[in-house]
Amino acid sequence: MQRRTLVHAAGAALASIAVPSVQAQAPWPIGPVRIVVGFPPGGGTDALARVVAQKLTTLWGQQVIVETKAGAAGLLAAEYVAQQASDGSTLLMAHINSHALGPALQPGKLRYNVERDFVPIVMVGVTPNLLVAHPGAPSKSVKDVVAACKAEPGKIAFGSAGLGSAQHLALEMFKQAAQVDALHVPYKGSGPALTDLMGGQIQYCFETMTSATPHVKNGKIIAVAQTRAKRAKGHPTVPTMQEQGFDGFEATTWYGLVGPGKLPAAIADRINRDTNTVLAMPDVQERLETYGAEDGGGTREKFAKFIQDEQVKWARVVKDGNVKVEM
Repeated sequence: MQRRTLVHAAGAALASIAVPSVQAQAPWPIGPVRIVVGFPPGGGTDALARVVAQKLTTLWGQQVIVETKAGAAGLLAAEYVAQQASDGSTLLMAHINSHALGPALQPGKLRYNVERDFVPIVMVGVTPNLLVAHPGAPSKSVKDVVAACKAEPGKIAFGSAGLGSAQHLALEMFKQAAQVDALHVPYKGSGPALTDLMGGQIQYCFETMTSATPHVKNGKIIAVAQTRAKRAKGHPTVPTMQEQGFDGFEATTWYGLVGPGKLPAAIADRINRDTNTVLAMPDVQERLETYGAEDGGGTREKFAKFIQDEQVKWARVVKDGNVKVEM
């Protein structure tokens, strides 16, 4: 009887030792981890998500898959992830649309709140837009473009990837900074806008570097300026808007991982640490540069501050330009 009691006590002791170990590992998801993307396959958001997912799969020895939920310029994917379990199994490749432009354009109408419903994890990359022109357009510098817009208010046509897109808001920022009026021609995506630009139906576009670069390289369109304060490595000869007289002009497209709002800090910290490891890999850096994506990585706090600053900036642009968009 005494021996049975001792055996039982020993078993209970072993169990009590084992439980903390199980509990310590329980928060990490057992099955595949999903990175949800709010845009169709083939675009910049999808491409960057797949680069990260492939490397994290190897690093974790656990499948990381990219899942597409396109629609409403990325807002549908954000809404979906905001409603998922905060266990690390579902992440969002957040985008300027979902976390800065959407809140600015749809205050009080979104089904999620950026601060409440998401935990910023890590910046993946920032890409400039390019101000690009049809080769036959008379103005090949920002100064000339401004002069043309002032000479013909509301008649110089700028295409964009759609109402409320990052390209559209870059145009609105330009109009305010230059104090000009221009004709905004929204398209359903970058492809159709660039097709019409190459065909001469419109004169200019603010377009993502990812989409515009192939056409700049083959001479079908001309890069007039880029929209970060520093020149991107992929376009070292193209001057920035700031270099052409627009101090502080920053109209970028950016991407980063976020999780649902109650994601535990321990999980967010691990994903941040491991994604930083991935982003530092030379082959990953090389691939990101082909998309014009730079300055990825850093702390969770740095990314959170960046998102806050972007929200403030674009809310001001929307308000000052009285931009109205139904998304």
